[in-house]
Amino acid sequence: MADRYDAVVLGMGPGGEVAASRLISGGLRVAVVERELIGGECAYWACIPSKTLLRPPEVRSEAQRAFGTGIPELDRGGLFDYRDWMIRNLDDSAQVEGYEQRGATVIKGEGRISGPGRVEVGGEILEAEHIVVATGSAPNVPPVEGLEGVTVWTNREATTSREVPDRTLIIGGGPNGIEAAQWLSRLGSRVTVVQSADRLIDREDPEVGRLIEEALEEEGVTVLTGRQAVRARKEDGRTVIELDDGSEAETDVVLIAAGRRPRTQGLGLETVGVEAEGGAVPVDERCRAADGVWAIGDVTGVALFTHVAKYQGRVAADNILGKEQRADYRGIPRVVFSDPEIAACGLTAEQAREQGIDAAVATVKLPEVLARPWTYEESPRGHLGLIADRKQGVLVGAWAVAPQAGEWIHQASLAIRAGIPIERLLDTVAQFPTYSEGYLNALEELDL
Repeated sequence: MADRYDAVVLGMGPGGEVAASRLISGGLRVAVVERELIGGECAYWACIPSKTLLRPPEVRSEAQRAFGTGIPELDRGGLFDYRDWMIRNLDDSAQVEGYEQRGATVIKGEGRISGPGRVEVGGEILEAEHIVVATGSAPNVPPVEGLEGVTVWTNREATTSREVPDRTLIIGGGPNGIEAAQWLSRLGSRVTVVQSADRLIDREDPEVGRLIEEALEEEGVTVLTGRQAVRARKEDGRTVIELDDGSEAETDVVLIAAGRRPRTQGLGLETVGVEAEGGAVPVDERCRAADGVWAIGDVTGVALFTHVAKYQGRVAADNILGKEQRADYRGIPRVVFSDPEIAACGLTAEQAREQGIDAAVATVKLPEVLARPWTYEESPRGHLGLIADRKQGVLVGAWAVAPQAGEWIHQASLAIRAGIPIERLLDTVAQFPTYSEGYLNALEELDL
């Protein structure tokens, strides 16, 4: 006999949690299926521990850059203790209890769709009118010969270890590689970043990659762009990584940060007529993959961010509950919590032009036009770039590399999402002195 529910949520990362919570609050009978820990990758092995590890070294760096301050000591033990508390010591029992108290059925195990309206977990059959697939993503491990014979970390080992390697070679120069490079370096590791593209964080405007590479190298991180690791070997107790240009680099740990891929294998999607294109589950603007089947988060391949997963969870749940909701991905913020922070939203200048947009671009050095950078730190940093559609008179993209950029990028995000005319943006009044004042300077620089 099968247990009957209104909805079954496969995967309880941030997206799955948002969807399940809204469906429960909407009065539906819900079962949630999780193969590991409720909270998912973000809560235990990614966003939460990585940002926790970044903060104390950042405070120390801020003190060094500020005026009239001493330099605080880092307490590694205290840092790791707090990190362990933040990730609940890899224990989700309180989360399980919380969902059960709200009336949900919590099932631990590998879930697989076995047909329309049917999910199988460990031999048990669950039937439901709606199935929400929120199984997340897995690390993308590049094909490096001999990698199995050396010490390799993914984000999981990196964010839960209580040890800091003497030397770390990071494969991948995207957001995860940049963040890991900075906190590991600041905790005492000698870090090398190997990036196959010709610049770091190559999904953003070229200037962004140049600025963050410069910041990392100033701190002693070695950045090798346009290179690929092709072979790994052990030699006299050392790990040696051979690169495609014939050079070699020694390390103690190889950290894989070469992106992630949607986790769709073995989900039984074919039983409901869904083909996972390129490993991702294709969805419409309601986050629907097929009749009675919804998909949210990294598994959709739309944008592999926690905040997008949570947004899609809201969209899918609202549609299941009969509230018309369509996803709109314009202006979604993208933040790297490095120091200085990298923040962007909307299109790059290149993407805008590829779409046929007559793009106007402006870049300002914030210390040259604002007071706030000088009150914030000595030798102040900060750049802001805007991309506008000349014909429509609206912003289509923005980026910043500056302190706290992840907070004030949302002004550009909202402007893009709402299509606020640039004329109206030029009439806004920003608090003095703030980094947000830089928008006025950049807007006035646009050649419209």
